[in-house]
Amino acid sequence: MDEPDGATPLDPDELAGLRHRHVTTRGQLDRLEQANIQEALAWLPRRRKGGVLTRDFVAALHRRMFGQVWRWAGSFRRSDKNTGVAHEQIEEQLRMLLGDVLYWVENGTFSPMEIAVRFHHRLVSIHPFPNGNGRHARIIADVLLTECFGLPGIDWAGGQGLQAMTGRRTQYITALRAADLGDYAPLLAFAGVPDAG
Repeated sequence: MDEPDGATPLDPDELAGLRHRHVTTRGQLDRLEQANIQEALAWLPRRRKGGVLTRDFVAALHRRMFGQVWRWAGSFRRSDKNTGVAHEQIEEQLRMLLGDVLYWVENGTFSPMEIAVRFHHRLVSIHPFPNGNGRHARIIADVLLTECFGLPGIDWAGGQGLQAMTGRRTQYITALRAADLGDYAPLLAFAGVPDAG
């Protein structure tokens, strides 16, 4: 299956975790994953609120988003990728991120939207799962905005799909790469954070 720019290739063991053997194209996989994500989005308002900034919720949300498609959904990756921290560092890096975000929330370090964007970026840069990290990080950032601040989520896609290679996806990947180098202005502007840039 051809991967769009910025997507993480799966190794043979991870591909073996596909629950649907009939899937042979990226389009088929995308449709299955999107249907699973829609079910996760329907689950979010029904679940018991609280605990967004926990390891358990991070894993549970990924499992809800991809568990009907991948056997490894919700499990941290066990191999290194072309992006992300070494797999042995995932637990520690995630613990530090969740602690940092909790501090930002409690102390108003940044605006709520900037906290969500920085949370999203750091989670993507850790890259805890074999795949689905960007989609997962966008949704969990929106859950943070909704549940911790009572604000609506970010319009990440801007009316376009971020899975397909569109100008919006290219802008998103470019903004993530700038944030990797410490320049958050493009990602904040991409997310529509007021006074960004």
